[in-house]
Amino acid sequence: MAQEDYYALLGVEKTADADTLKKAYRKKAVQYHPDKNPGNKEAEEMFKKVSHAYEVLTDTDKRAAYDRYGPAAFEGGGGAPRGPGGGGAGGFGGFHDPADIFREVFGQGGGGGGIFEQMFGGGGGGGGGHDGADLRYDMEITLEDAARGLEKEISFRKAMTCARCDGQGAEPGAKRTTCPTCKGSGQVRRSGGIITFTQTCPSCAGAGQRVDKVCTACRGEGRVPQTTKLTVKIPPGVDTGSRLRSSGNGEAGLAGGSAGDLYIVLTVKDHELFERQGDDLYCEVPVKFTLAALGGSIEVPTLFGKASLKIPAATQSGTTFRLREKGMPSLRGGRQGDQLVRVQVEVPSSLTAEQRKILEDFARVSGDAAEPTSKGFFEKAKKFF
Repeated sequence: MAQEDYYALLGVEKTADADTLKKAYRKKAVQYHPDKNPGNKEAEEMFKKVSHAYEVLTDTDKRAAYDRYGPAAFEGGGGAPRGPGGGGAGGFGGFHDPADIFREVFGQGGGGGGIFEQMFGGGGGGGGGHDGADLRYDMEITLEDAARGLEKEISFRKAMTCARCDGQGAEPGAKRTTCPTCKGSGQVRRSGGIITFTQTCPSCAGAGQRVDKVCTACRGEGRVPQTTKLTVKIPPGVDTGSRLRSSGNGEAGLAGGSAGDLYIVLTVKDHELFERQGDDLYCEVPVKFTLAALGGSIEVPTLFGKASLKIPAATQSGTTFRLREKGMPSLRGGRQGDQLVRVQVEVPSSLTAEQRKILEDFARVSGDAAEPTSKGFFEKAKKFF
């Protein structure tokens, strides 16, 4: 372990701050945790290494010693850093057990359970139940719906509490006995190599009890799959990737566990006229070349109705105009976005004899016939002629 690069072990730069170190350690600790890699000695060793590296780099004095002397700073016994001459440079005391570091970082106190169940598939203890799983529902809406908001009824299948047994998994009147495997605790203890932790009892699924007759409707699970309907309220301003949470509308829990949540993930369909960038909308509007030359006003579409747009005389193709607060509402309640209108000057594809004569007269009078390109462009291009 002494030759390892602690920063490389955690996958961070040498300038990493405390938050970055903690995030990196959490990721590595989950990856190499013995419970996720049963019987894998290499993973267990890596778990020890990343825990040791995290402890060193999050301690100001230890990190300073490591940055100065490298891993050799901790070879002097008892965790004391060594000075450049090989002697102790001040004792830090021994290093902690990797399991203690893991519990501290993940907010787990005392014994087993807690973070292990959440991360590695266990359930509630002490005769309690499992919490229900969270569900995801993908919904596609139009840009108009995203701008105005809407209420929409959705239909989906999920595990719901069995009505026959009220989620208990037993036939009405069934005899209950204490589970012999977990002695009623709902949990059993397992050794994960360097640490011991608890997990849901496989015999009673965490209930702490067994029954002589399981429910015939749910076959003892306490839940049955059913189709349910829910009215979802979509607020104005949502965008593709917005996620709405509906608490308690995920799968039902087991043996008294809490229901999971439902997450509605939104996709906003592409629009035929508007392109969205943040809260702003962009669109292109074709205008006649006579309007661009002479100026005037036009009506342009917005998601909230028509709006009048003034086109100044001599407007060039590609000019962009801004309509204040005609874009998307802010999901956070701030100022509404703008709509940006880019005009494209249209040239007629065919002319009548009268129209051609008028344009030829204009070209002659304006000098366009003799000089069809702008003077600025001609000055830049002279060297090519």
